[in-house]
Amino acid sequence: MDKQTDWNADTLLKISGACWQSFVLQAAVQLDIFTTLGNSSCRSGELAEKIHADQRALAMLLNALAAMGLLIKRGDVYENTEASRQFLVKGSKEYVGYLIAHFRYTVDVWAGLADSIKTGKPRQADHEITDDQRENFLMGMHTLASALAQEVADCIDLSTCTKLLDLGGGPGTHAVHFCLANPQLKAAIYDLAESEPYARRIINEFSLSDRIEFIAGDYLHENISGTYDAAWLSHILHGEGPDECIAILKKTAAALQPGSKLFIHDFILHDTLDQPLFPAVFSLNMLVNTARGQSYSESQFRDMMTEAGVQQITRLPFSGPNDSGIMCGIV
Repeated sequence: MDKQTDWNADTLLKISGACWQSFVLQAAVQLDIFTTLGNSSCRSGELAEKIHADQRALAMLLNALAAMGLLIKRGDVYENTEASRQFLVKGSKEYVGYLIAHFRYTVDVWAGLADSIKTGKPRQADHEITDDQRENFLMGMHTLASALAQEVADCIDLSTCTKLLDLGGGPGTHAVHFCLANPQLKAAIYDLAESEPYARRIINEFSLSDRIEFIAGDYLHENISGTYDAAWLSHILHGEGPDECIAILKKTAAALQPGSKLFIHDFILHDTLDQPLFPAVFSLNMLVNTARGQSYSESQFRDMMTEAGVQQITRLPFSGPNDSGIMCGIV
């Protein structure tokens, strides 16, 4: 929906209650219903035994999933739809369950949005991230990045570059695909140590351990080691305030040789800050989850890059899902 939506009581109530369907989907993923069904069919009682659930309650959930078009019901037998097998069964290359599980962890903080608007602070203070939460987030990011990887690699000219810095690269999806597209390129993923096992999983999957290294570090509080001739900052700046963004960009520039390329990939607002819809709403996601994070406009990115010493700033002709864009400059 956008500014042109025909707002009435019906559309307002549909948005207000839309979270119900998201809770249904999140519960189904949490209970591994789609993966348990796989390519088979099952009665609700049999499935209840397999996942250790109450039969009556599970039947309600299965019926809701069937009503949403995520399961097929024949009599009292349920099976996955083709789309469910493609996107919601673990092991599928297009599995999005990790990201759906990650969204489940954001429910409580989003419920406190009104409080965050009053205080200007996130819903909760920093807390220990569990292994499951970390895996869901990082592998969810890998799923999203993989869907864009080829298009992004085609858009980014790294033909003259030999060493890429993938700052805050998490599982290293972009670094992998940049190296696949540029045989002369090597890369370093710089991220917190907790991300390393997931990055190595992806690197090994593509047999690129001889060309991609992982450097454990905290780019907020430490300098960036190594020397590079290209840097890729994908979806990390929206987690920080403007001052922190400038500091990160300055550290990145300091690690680059003169004449190197610096790329920013992020959700980009119009300069009016009220469009497109997803970056505008995502800015609130950063409000309830981070101390100073937000979505930024193209002009705000330009100003931050300029202050960090980046020149010849352009926006590349790329538009990803949810209005992500790529800014490029020369150090």
